[in-house]
Amino acid sequence: MPNNIKPWFWGTFTVLLAILIINVVFFVIPAIAQFGRSFTPARTLTVSAQGKTTATPDLAEITFSVVTQGKNPADLTTNDDQKSTAIAQFLASENIATSDIATTNYSLSPNYQYDRTTQRNYIVGYTLTDTVRVKIRDLTNVASVLGGLAPLGVNQVGDVNFTFSDPDNLVGPARDQAIQKAEEKAAEIAAESGASLGRIVNISESGNVPQPMPYMAYGGVEVSSAMAVPTPTINAGTQDITDSVTITYELR
Repeated sequence: MPNNIKPWFWGTFTVLLAILIINVVFFVIPAIAQFGRSFTPARTLTVSAQGKTTATPDLAEITFSVVTQGKNPADLTTNDDQKSTAIAQFLASENIATSDIATTNYSLSPNYQYDRTTQRNYIVGYTLTDTVRVKIRDLTNVASVLGGLAPLGVNQVGDVNFTFSDPDNLVGPARDQAIQKAEEKAAEIAAESGASLGRIVNISESGNVPQPMPYMAYGGVEVSSAMAVPTPTINAGTQDITDSVTITYELR
């Protein structure tokens, strides 16, 4: 090799060698390590555990209806509007926000009567059903709300459902408890088998927030505005929120 080419050759070679080393260090080696971690370890341990949080519901939901019948739909609508206005004012007096009041059903249905002579059905009137769902965030108001609806024209009251306004805040502590129990169980099993825990290779979770707990209001029967409905005694009680985890550890 001529002497005037040697400096150029060795300079280029040095640069290419440096580029190769940089690629190996920063790209090839991490890629190989990542590829190796993608394989499931030869020895693993899978454990499951459950955590539990007990809490008192902080939200009540009630559903009630105003059902009226008559021959003139316009009169039914006017009558329902008057009752709805009175009910809204009553709920406001119980510190229930407008955003917590929702109409879930408003229907006007014809009532038919069968005529044996003509063998035909005829409309003899109409039934207007106005159903409302209310969220009560101050549970001390549940009893007074239930006791005050019937005099205002509410003649059907459904269940009172006790639930939680933010169940995720309750699932978190149960999850932490479940993970801690799973780790303790795994460590104990690994130690008894002469191994130690490595990294977590898989984890799954299944939470369970109880469905709203119903309390039957007015015994589940229709009531009239003329009935004297006593203020009921209602207790929300407590409910258990559970969370289960299944964790797979690598064994060393």
